[in-house]
Amino acid sequence: MAPQITDDQLDAFLAAHQALGAAAAHREGERTGGVEPLLPVLAAHLGTEPRGLAVHTAELAVLRRVDVDIAVAAVVEAAGGGRLLGIGGGDQRTHQSLSEMLQNAGSWPAHFPVGPVDYHRAATGPDTTRQTVAFGMHLFAVDGVPVALLQRRASMRHQGSPLVEVLCPDEGTATEVLTRVRHEMDARSALRGQVVTFAASPFDPGESGVVHVRRPVVPREDVVLPHGTLDRVERQVLGVAQHRDALRAAGQHLKRGVLLYGPPGTGKTHTVRYLVGASPGTTVILLSGPALQLIGVAAETARALQPSIVVLEDCDLVAEERAMHSSSPVLFEVLDALDGLAADADVTFLLTTNRADVLEPALAQRPGRVDLAVEIPLPDDRARRRLFALYGQGLPFTDAALDAAADATAGMTASFVKEAIRRAVLLAAEAGRAVRDEDLADAVAEMTGDSERITRSLLGVAD
Repeated sequence: MAPQITDDQLDAFLAAHQALGAAAAHREGERTGGVEPLLPVLAAHLGTEPRGLAVHTAELAVLRRVDVDIAVAAVVEAAGGGRLLGIGGGDQRTHQSLSEMLQNAGSWPAHFPVGPVDYHRAATGPDTTRQTVAFGMHLFAVDGVPVALLQRRASMRHQGSPLVEVLCPDEGTATEVLTRVRHEMDARSALRGQVVTFAASPFDPGESGVVHVRRPVVPREDVVLPHGTLDRVERQVLGVAQHRDALRAAGQHLKRGVLLYGPPGTGKTHTVRYLVGASPGTTVILLSGPALQLIGVAAETARALQPSIVVLEDCDLVAEERAMHSSSPVLFEVLDALDGLAADADVTFLLTTNRADVLEPALAQRPGRVDLAVEIPLPDDRARRRLFALYGQGLPFTDAALDAAADATAGMTASFVKEAIRRAVLLAAEAGRAVRDEDLADAVAEMTGDSERITRSLLGVAD
Protein backbone atom coordinates (compact mmCIF):
# COMPACT_ATOMS: atom_id res chain seq x y z
CA MET A 1 0.00 0.00 0.00
CA ALA A 2 1.43 3.40 -1.00
CA PRO A 3 2.23 5.73 1.93
CA GLN A 4 -0.22 8.60 2.49
CA ILE A 5 1.17 12.13 1.91
CA THR A 6 -0.29 14.92 4.02
CA ASP A 7 -1.06 18.38 2.72
CA ASP A 8 1.71 19.84 4.85
CA GLN A 9 4.23 17.42 3.40
CA LEU A 10 3.10 18.24 -0.16
CA ASP A 11 3.32 22.00 0.52
CA ALA A 12 6.81 21.58 1.92
CA PHE A 13 7.88 19.58 -1.13
CA LEU A 14 6.53 22.20 -3.54
CA ALA A 15 8.23 25.01 -1.60
CA ALA A 16 11.54 23.15 -1.70
CA HIS A 17 11.09 22.49 -5.43
CA GLN A 18 10.47 26.16 -6.12
CA ALA A 19 13.49 27.17 -4.02
CA LEU A 20 15.64 24.68 -5.93
CA GLY A 21 14.41 26.10 -9.26
CA ALA A 22 15.18 29.67 -8.14
CA ALA A 23 18.67 28.66 -7.01
CA ALA A 24 19.29 26.89 -10.30
CA ALA A 25 18.14 29.97 -12.22
CA HIS A 26 20.49 32.17 -10.19
CA ARG A 27 23.44 29.82 -10.71
CA GLU A 28 22.73 29.61 -14.45
CA GLY A 29 22.63 33.40 -14.57
CA GLU A 30 26.07 33.59 -13.00
CA ARG A 31 27.42 30.95 -15.41
CA THR A 32 26.14 32.75 -18.51
CA GLY A 33 27.46 36.16 -17.54
CA GLY A 34 24.35 37.56 -15.85
CA VAL A 35 21.84 36.23 -18.40
CA GLU A 36 18.97 34.63 -16.51
CA PRO A 37 17.43 31.73 -18.48
CA LEU A 38 13.65 31.55 -18.73
CA LEU A 39 13.00 27.88 -18.02
CA PRO A 40 14.26 27.74 -14.41
CA VAL A 41 12.28 30.88 -13.55
CA LEU A 42 9.08 29.36 -14.90
CA ALA A 43 9.82 26.02 -13.22
CA ALA A 44 10.32 27.75 -9.88
CA HIS A 45 7.05 29.64 -10.23
CA LEU A 46 4.92 26.80 -11.60
CA GLY A 47 6.41 24.13 -9.39
CA THR A 48 6.91 21.77 -12.32
CA GLU A 49 8.71 21.40 -15.65
CA PRO A 50 7.08 24.02 -17.96
CA ARG A 51 7.66 22.01 -21.14
CA GLY A 52 5.36 19.30 -19.86
CA LEU A 53 2.37 21.64 -19.58
CA ALA A 54 -0.21 22.40 -22.25
CA VAL A 55 -0.24 25.98 -23.54
CA HIS A 56 -3.72 27.54 -23.63
CA THR A 57 -3.91 30.27 -26.28
CA ALA A 58 -6.44 33.03 -27.03
CA GLU A 59 -6.15 34.97 -30.30
CA LEU A 60 -7.95 38.27 -29.78
CA ALA A 61 -9.27 41.01 -32.05
CA VAL A 62 -6.45 42.88 -33.78
CA LEU A 63 -7.95 46.30 -33.07
CA ARG A 64 -8.51 45.72 -29.35
CA ARG A 65 -4.91 45.59 -28.16
CA VAL A 66 -5.50 48.26 -25.50
CA ASP A 67 -8.49 46.33 -24.18
CA VAL A 68 -6.32 43.21 -23.93
CA ASP A 69 -3.77 45.09 -21.82
CA ILE A 70 -6.48 46.55 -19.58
CA ALA A 71 -8.07 43.12 -19.14
CA VAL A 72 -4.83 41.27 -18.33
CA ALA A 73 -3.88 43.93 -15.78
CA ALA A 74 -7.32 43.59 -14.15
CA VAL A 75 -7.05 39.78 -13.95
CA VAL A 76 -3.57 39.96 -12.39
CA GLU A 77 -4.68 42.63 -9.92
CA ALA A 78 -7.75 40.60 -8.91
CA ALA A 79 -5.45 37.65 -8.22
CA GLY A 80 -3.44 39.75 -5.77
CA GLY A 81 -0.77 41.01 -8.14
CA GLY A 82 2.28 39.28 -9.52
CA ARG A 83 5.59 39.68 -11.27
CA LEU A 84 6.04 40.99 -14.80
CA LEU A 85 9.16 40.00 -16.67
CA GLY A 86 10.36 40.36 -20.23
CA ILE A 87 11.81 37.76 -22.56
CA GLY A 88 14.81 38.31 -24.80
CA GLY A 89 15.43 36.67 -28.12
CA GLY A 90 14.88 39.42 -30.66
CA ASP A 91 12.51 38.97 -33.58
CA GLN A 92 12.48 35.20 -33.14
CA ARG A 93 9.92 35.70 -30.37
CA THR A 94 7.33 37.05 -32.80
CA HIS A 95 7.60 34.00 -35.04
CA GLN A 96 7.38 31.32 -32.37
CA SER A 97 4.60 30.18 -30.09
CA LEU A 98 5.23 29.98 -26.36
CA SER A 99 5.51 26.20 -26.63
CA GLU A 100 8.20 26.52 -29.31
CA MET A 101 10.05 29.12 -27.29
CA LEU A 102 10.14 26.81 -24.28
CA GLN A 103 11.45 23.89 -26.32
CA ASN A 104 14.16 26.03 -27.92
CA ALA A 105 15.07 27.61 -24.60
CA GLY A 106 15.77 24.12 -23.28
CA SER A 107 18.28 23.41 -26.05
CA TRP A 108 20.29 26.53 -25.24
CA PRO A 109 19.77 28.15 -21.81
CA ALA A 110 20.48 31.68 -23.01
CA HIS A 111 18.31 31.42 -26.15
CA PHE A 112 15.25 33.13 -24.64
CA PRO A 113 16.57 34.71 -21.45
CA VAL A 114 14.69 36.86 -18.99
CA GLY A 115 15.00 40.46 -20.17
CA PRO A 116 13.29 43.84 -20.12
CA VAL A 117 9.58 44.10 -20.82
CA ASP A 118 8.58 45.55 -24.22
CA TYR A 119 6.02 48.36 -24.03
CA HIS A 120 3.91 50.22 -26.58
CA ARG A 121 2.04 53.48 -26.01
CA ALA A 122 -1.43 53.46 -27.53
CA ALA A 123 -4.33 55.91 -27.66
CA THR A 124 -7.28 55.43 -25.32
CA GLY A 125 -9.15 58.54 -26.45
CA PRO A 126 -8.71 61.71 -28.51
CA ASP A 127 -6.39 63.15 -25.84
CA THR A 128 -5.31 60.18 -23.70
CA THR A 129 -2.84 57.31 -24.06
CA ARG A 130 -1.87 54.20 -22.14
CA GLN A 131 1.43 52.37 -21.91
CA THR A 132 0.62 48.77 -22.82
CA VAL A 133 2.65 45.58 -22.58
CA ALA A 134 3.84 44.66 -26.06
CA PHE A 135 5.72 41.52 -24.95
CA GLY A 136 5.84 40.34 -21.36
CA MET A 137 5.28 37.38 -19.05
CA HIS A 138 2.99 37.76 -16.02
CA LEU A 139 3.65 35.42 -13.09
CA PHE A 140 0.81 35.27 -10.55
CA ALA A 141 -1.45 32.83 -8.73
CA VAL A 142 -5.21 32.28 -8.83
CA ASP A 143 -6.54 30.81 -5.56
CA GLY A 144 -3.10 29.44 -4.85
CA VAL A 145 -2.62 27.91 -8.32
CA PRO A 146 0.45 29.36 -10.11
CA VAL A 147 -0.13 30.88 -13.54
CA ALA A 148 2.28 32.14 -16.21
CA LEU A 149 0.61 34.36 -18.83
CA LEU A 150 2.49 35.59 -21.90
CA GLN A 151 1.01 38.76 -23.37
CA ARG A 152 2.12 39.86 -26.82
CA ARG A 153 0.83 42.87 -28.74
CA ALA A 154 0.92 41.21 -32.15
CA SER A 155 1.94 37.91 -33.66
CA MET A 156 3.17 37.75 -37.22
CA ARG A 157 1.89 34.17 -37.39
CA HIS A 158 -1.63 35.35 -36.53
CA GLN A 159 -2.06 38.29 -38.91
CA GLY A 160 -1.09 40.81 -36.27
CA SER A 161 -3.62 39.67 -33.67
CA PRO A 162 -2.67 40.09 -30.01
CA LEU A 163 -2.15 36.77 -28.21
CA VAL A 164 -2.54 35.63 -24.62
CA GLU A 165 -0.84 32.28 -23.87
CA VAL A 166 -1.27 30.64 -20.47
CA LEU A 167 0.83 27.99 -18.71
CA CYS A 168 -0.69 26.44 -15.60
CA PRO A 169 -0.47 23.05 -13.86
CA ASP A 170 -4.27 23.08 -13.59
CA GLU A 171 -6.04 23.22 -16.97
CA GLY A 172 -9.31 24.38 -15.43
CA THR A 173 -7.57 27.40 -13.97
CA ALA A 174 -5.92 28.15 -17.32
CA THR A 175 -9.32 28.12 -19.05
CA GLU A 176 -10.81 30.29 -16.32
CA VAL A 177 -8.03 32.88 -16.73
CA LEU A 178 -8.68 33.21 -20.46
CA THR A 179 -12.42 33.50 -19.83
CA ARG A 180 -11.78 36.28 -17.33
CA VAL A 181 -9.57 38.12 -19.81
CA ARG A 182 -12.32 38.09 -22.45
CA HIS A 183 -14.90 39.24 -19.89
CA GLU A 184 -12.73 42.10 -18.65
CA MET A 185 -12.02 43.19 -22.23
CA ASP A 186 -15.70 43.98 -22.70
CA ALA A 187 -16.37 45.21 -19.18
CA ARG A 188 -13.45 47.68 -19.15
CA SER A 189 -13.07 48.45 -22.86
CA ALA A 190 -11.36 51.72 -23.74
CA LEU A 191 -13.61 51.85 -26.83
CA ARG A 192 -16.93 51.79 -24.96
CA GLY A 193 -18.94 54.96 -25.52
CA GLN A 194 -16.35 56.47 -27.86
CA VAL A 195 -16.29 57.38 -31.55
CA VAL A 196 -13.53 55.56 -33.40
CA THR A 197 -12.42 54.69 -36.88
CA PHE A 198 -10.62 51.48 -37.74
CA ALA A 199 -7.62 52.05 -39.99
CA ALA A 200 -6.64 49.09 -42.16
CA SER A 201 -3.10 48.53 -43.40
CA PRO A 202 -2.91 46.73 -46.77
CA PHE A 203 0.72 45.77 -46.12
CA ASP A 204 0.88 44.73 -42.47
CA PRO A 205 -2.27 43.67 -40.59
CA GLY A 206 -0.32 44.13 -37.38
CA GLU A 207 -0.23 47.86 -38.06
CA SER A 208 -4.00 48.18 -38.34
CA GLY A 209 -5.10 50.51 -35.61
CA VAL A 210 -7.79 52.52 -33.90
CA VAL A 211 -8.16 56.27 -34.41
CA HIS A 212 -10.22 58.08 -31.80
CA VAL A 213 -12.50 60.86 -33.05
CA ARG A 214 -14.17 63.61 -31.06
CA ARG A 215 -17.93 63.17 -30.99
CA PRO A 216 -19.31 65.80 -33.36
CA VAL A 217 -21.80 68.41 -32.20
CA VAL A 218 -24.31 69.22 -34.94
CA PRO A 219 -27.47 71.09 -33.91
CA ARG A 220 -30.65 69.54 -35.20
CA GLU A 221 -31.65 72.78 -36.92
CA ASP A 222 -28.44 72.58 -38.98
CA VAL A 223 -29.66 69.39 -40.68
CA VAL A 224 -31.56 70.69 -43.71
CA LEU A 225 -33.74 67.91 -45.14
CA PRO A 226 -37.25 67.66 -46.58
CA HIS A 227 -40.02 67.87 -43.99
CA GLY A 228 -40.38 64.66 -41.99
CA THR A 229 -37.22 63.00 -43.35
CA LEU A 230 -35.09 63.52 -40.27
CA ASP A 231 -37.97 62.43 -38.03
CA ARG A 232 -38.07 59.04 -39.76
CA VAL A 233 -34.34 58.54 -39.45
CA GLU A 234 -34.30 59.62 -35.79
CA ARG A 235 -37.10 57.23 -34.90
CA GLN A 236 -35.18 54.27 -36.30
CA VAL A 237 -31.69 55.17 -35.05
CA LEU A 238 -32.34 57.09 -31.82
CA GLY A 239 -35.90 56.09 -30.95
CA VAL A 240 -35.20 52.36 -30.85
CA ALA A 241 -32.32 52.98 -28.43
CA GLN A 242 -34.48 55.20 -26.21
CA HIS A 243 -37.25 52.60 -26.01
CA ARG A 244 -35.14 49.43 -26.03
CA ASP A 245 -36.69 48.07 -22.82
CA ALA A 246 -40.26 48.42 -24.09
CA LEU A 247 -39.34 46.82 -27.41
CA ARG A 248 -37.59 43.89 -25.74
CA ALA A 249 -40.53 43.37 -23.41
CA ALA A 250 -42.81 43.18 -26.45
CA GLY A 251 -40.52 40.68 -28.18
CA GLN A 252 -39.40 43.13 -30.87
CA HIS A 253 -35.91 43.15 -32.37
CA LEU A 254 -33.47 45.98 -31.69
CA LYS A 255 -30.80 45.51 -34.34
CA ARG A 256 -31.55 47.63 -37.37
CA GLY A 257 -30.11 48.78 -40.64
CA VAL A 258 -30.69 52.26 -42.04
CA LEU A 259 -29.67 53.26 -45.57
CA LEU A 260 -29.24 56.92 -46.52
CA TYR A 261 -29.05 57.31 -50.27
CA GLY A 262 -28.92 60.17 -52.72
CA PRO A 263 -26.55 62.18 -54.94
CA PRO A 264 -23.14 63.23 -53.60
CA GLY A 265 -23.03 66.40 -51.55
CA THR A 266 -26.66 66.37 -50.40
CA GLY A 267 -25.96 65.93 -46.68
CA LYS A 268 -25.77 62.19 -45.97
CA THR A 269 -22.53 62.48 -44.03
CA HIS A 270 -23.79 65.62 -42.30
CA THR A 271 -26.87 63.68 -41.17
CA VAL A 272 -24.66 60.88 -39.88
CA ARG A 273 -22.61 63.40 -37.90
CA TYR A 274 -25.79 64.72 -36.30
CA LEU A 275 -26.95 61.21 -35.34
CA VAL A 276 -23.56 60.37 -33.84
CA GLY A 277 -23.56 63.59 -31.82
CA ALA A 278 -27.12 62.92 -30.65
CA SER A 279 -26.11 59.48 -29.27
CA PRO A 280 -23.97 60.26 -26.20
CA GLY A 281 -22.61 57.15 -24.51
CA THR A 282 -23.09 55.06 -27.64
CA THR A 283 -20.07 53.30 -29.12
CA VAL A 284 -19.66 54.45 -32.74
CA ILE A 285 -17.42 52.74 -35.29
CA LEU A 286 -16.85 54.60 -38.56
CA LEU A 287 -15.73 52.60 -41.60
CA SER A 288 -14.95 53.92 -45.06
CA GLY A 289 -12.61 53.12 -47.91
CA PRO A 290 -10.13 50.28 -47.22
CA ALA A 291 -11.32 50.04 -43.61
CA LEU A 292 -14.58 48.49 -44.84
CA GLN A 293 -12.70 45.20 -44.99
CA LEU A 294 -12.70 45.29 -41.16
CA ILE A 295 -16.49 45.00 -41.00
CA GLY A 296 -16.24 41.63 -39.23
CA VAL A 297 -14.14 43.05 -36.40
CA ALA A 298 -16.39 46.12 -36.25
CA ALA A 299 -19.54 44.02 -35.91
CA GLU A 300 -17.98 41.85 -33.21
CA THR A 301 -16.84 44.93 -31.30
CA ALA A 302 -20.22 46.63 -31.70
CA ARG A 303 -21.98 43.56 -30.33
CA ALA A 304 -19.67 43.45 -27.29
CA LEU A 305 -19.94 47.18 -26.57
CA GLN A 306 -23.60 47.86 -27.33
CA PRO A 307 -25.46 50.17 -27.56
CA SER A 308 -23.46 50.92 -30.67
CA ILE A 309 -23.61 52.27 -34.21
CA VAL A 310 -21.54 50.99 -37.14
CA VAL A 311 -21.33 53.53 -39.96
CA LEU A 312 -20.49 52.23 -43.44
CA GLU A 313 -19.74 55.22 -45.68
CA ASP A 314 -20.14 54.78 -49.45
CA CYS A 315 -21.13 51.15 -49.10
CA ASP A 316 -21.83 50.97 -52.85
CA LEU A 317 -18.07 50.72 -53.34
CA VAL A 318 -18.11 47.21 -51.84
CA ALA A 319 -21.72 46.09 -52.10
CA GLU A 320 -22.48 46.35 -55.81
CA GLU A 321 -24.80 43.95 -57.58
CA ARG A 322 -23.18 40.54 -57.62
CA ALA A 323 -22.31 39.26 -61.06
CA MET A 324 -19.98 36.67 -62.50
CA HIS A 325 -16.30 37.54 -61.96
CA SER A 326 -17.20 40.67 -59.96
CA SER A 327 -18.16 39.47 -56.49
CA SER A 328 -16.59 41.45 -53.67
CA PRO A 329 -15.35 39.50 -50.64
CA VAL A 330 -16.15 42.55 -48.53
CA LEU A 331 -19.78 42.36 -49.63
CA PHE A 332 -20.15 38.92 -48.09
CA GLU A 333 -18.54 40.17 -44.86
CA VAL A 334 -21.08 43.01 -44.73
CA LEU A 335 -23.97 40.59 -45.24
CA ASP A 336 -22.59 38.19 -42.64
CA ALA A 337 -22.16 41.02 -40.15
CA LEU A 338 -25.75 42.18 -40.64
CA ASP A 339 -27.12 38.65 -40.32
CA GLY A 340 -24.84 37.52 -37.49
CA LEU A 341 -26.17 39.78 -34.74
CA ALA A 342 -28.79 38.56 -32.31
CA ALA A 343 -32.19 40.20 -32.75
CA ASP A 344 -32.02 41.84 -29.32
CA ALA A 345 -28.61 43.42 -29.96
CA ASP A 346 -28.85 47.20 -29.68
CA VAL A 347 -26.70 47.77 -32.75
CA THR A 348 -27.43 50.07 -35.68
CA PHE A 349 -25.85 49.63 -39.09
CA LEU A 350 -25.98 53.07 -40.71
CA LEU A 351 -25.09 52.92 -44.40
CA THR A 352 -24.65 55.71 -46.92
CA THR A 353 -24.47 55.43 -50.69
CA ASN A 354 -24.49 57.64 -53.75
CA ARG A 355 -25.86 54.84 -55.93
CA ALA A 356 -28.65 52.82 -54.39
CA ASP A 357 -29.38 51.36 -57.83
CA VAL A 358 -26.23 49.24 -57.79
CA LEU A 359 -26.58 47.88 -54.28
CA GLU A 360 -26.98 44.18 -53.81
CA PRO A 361 -30.75 43.55 -53.46
CA ALA A 362 -30.16 41.24 -50.51
CA LEU A 363 -28.54 44.13 -48.65
CA ALA A 364 -31.02 46.84 -49.57
CA GLN A 365 -34.34 44.99 -49.52
CA ARG A 366 -34.41 41.97 -47.22
CA PRO A 367 -35.82 42.58 -43.74
CA GLY A 368 -33.26 42.25 -41.00
CA ARG A 369 -30.51 43.71 -43.12
CA VAL A 370 -31.85 47.16 -43.96
CA ASP A 371 -35.14 48.09 -42.33
CA LEU A 372 -35.35 51.69 -43.53
CA ALA A 373 -34.09 53.32 -46.72
CA VAL A 374 -34.31 57.12 -46.80
CA GLU A 375 -33.52 59.36 -49.75
CA ILE A 376 -31.44 62.47 -49.06
CA PRO A 377 -32.36 64.46 -52.19
CA LEU A 378 -31.02 67.62 -53.77
CA PRO A 379 -32.22 70.64 -51.77
CA ASP A 380 -35.31 72.36 -53.11
CA ASP A 381 -35.73 76.16 -53.22
CA ARG A 382 -36.70 76.42 -49.57
CA ALA A 383 -33.89 74.14 -48.45
CA ARG A 384 -31.28 76.05 -50.47
CA ARG A 385 -32.41 79.29 -48.83
CA ARG A 386 -31.97 77.68 -45.41
CA LEU A 387 -28.54 76.39 -46.41
CA PHE A 388 -27.35 79.82 -47.56
CA ALA A 389 -28.57 81.29 -44.27
CA LEU A 390 -26.89 78.46 -42.30
CA TYR A 391 -23.48 78.64 -43.95
CA GLY A 392 -23.61 82.45 -44.14
CA GLN A 393 -24.46 82.81 -40.46
CA GLY A 394 -22.56 85.74 -38.93
CA LEU A 395 -21.76 87.31 -42.31
CA PRO A 396 -23.37 90.62 -43.41
CA PHE A 397 -25.46 89.23 -46.27
CA THR A 398 -28.92 90.72 -46.76
CA ASP A 399 -32.02 88.58 -47.09
CA ALA A 400 -32.35 89.74 -50.70
CA ALA A 401 -28.84 88.52 -51.51
CA LEU A 402 -29.49 85.14 -49.92
CA ASP A 403 -32.79 84.82 -51.80
CA ALA A 404 -31.09 85.67 -55.11
CA ALA A 405 -28.32 83.14 -54.47
CA ALA A 406 -30.87 80.43 -53.69
CA ASP A 407 -32.83 81.23 -56.85
CA ALA A 408 -29.68 81.08 -59.00
CA THR A 409 -28.54 77.67 -57.71
CA ALA A 410 -31.41 75.34 -58.59
CA GLY A 411 -30.20 71.76 -58.78
CA MET A 412 -27.09 72.46 -56.70
CA THR A 413 -26.04 70.52 -53.63
CA ALA A 414 -25.47 71.49 -50.00
CA SER A 415 -21.74 71.15 -50.63
CA PHE A 416 -22.04 73.63 -53.49
CA VAL A 417 -23.80 76.16 -51.23
CA LYS A 418 -21.14 75.81 -48.55
CA GLU A 419 -18.35 76.38 -51.08
CA ALA A 420 -20.16 79.40 -52.57
CA ILE A 421 -20.21 81.12 -49.17
CA ARG A 422 -16.51 80.35 -48.61
CA ARG A 423 -15.60 81.65 -52.05
CA ALA A 424 -17.51 84.89 -51.43
CA VAL A 425 -15.46 85.48 -48.28
CA LEU A 426 -12.27 84.71 -50.24
CA LEU A 427 -13.16 87.20 -52.99
CA ALA A 428 -13.67 89.90 -50.37
CA ALA A 429 -10.39 89.03 -48.66
CA GLU A 430 -8.53 89.31 -51.96
CA ALA A 431 -10.07 92.78 -52.38
CA GLY A 432 -8.94 93.73 -48.88
CA ARG A 433 -12.38 94.48 -47.43
CA ALA A 434 -15.31 92.92 -45.60
CA VAL A 435 -17.56 90.55 -47.51
CA ARG A 436 -20.59 92.11 -49.24
CA ASP A 437 -23.68 90.99 -51.15
CA GLU A 438 -21.96 91.41 -54.50
CA ASP A 439 -19.24 88.98 -53.43
CA LEU A 440 -21.85 86.29 -52.94
CA ALA A 441 -23.41 87.08 -56.31
CA ASP A 442 -20.01 86.97 -58.00
CA ALA A 443 -19.14 83.66 -56.30
CA VAL A 444 -22.41 82.07 -57.43
CA ALA A 445 -22.01 83.39 -60.98
CA GLU A 446 -18.44 82.12 -61.13
CA MET A 447 -19.33 78.67 -59.82
CA THR A 448 -22.31 78.24 -62.13
CA GLY A 449 -20.33 79.26 -65.22
CA ASP A 450 -19.04 76.90 -67.90
CA SER A 451 -15.46 77.06 -66.60
CA GLU A 452 -16.49 75.48 -63.28
CA ARG A 453 -18.14 72.37 -64.72
CA ILE A 454 -15.57 70.03 -63.15
CA THR A 455 -15.81 71.87 -59.82
CA ARG A 456 -19.55 71.38 -59.79
CA SER A 457 -19.08 67.70 -60.49
CA LEU A 458 -16.68 67.42 -57.57
CA LEU A 459 -19.32 69.08 -55.36
CA GLY A 460 -21.92 66.53 -56.39
CA VAL A 461 -23.72 68.54 -59.06
CA ALA A 462 -24.72 66.51 -62.13
CA ASP A 463 -24.68 68.70 -65.26
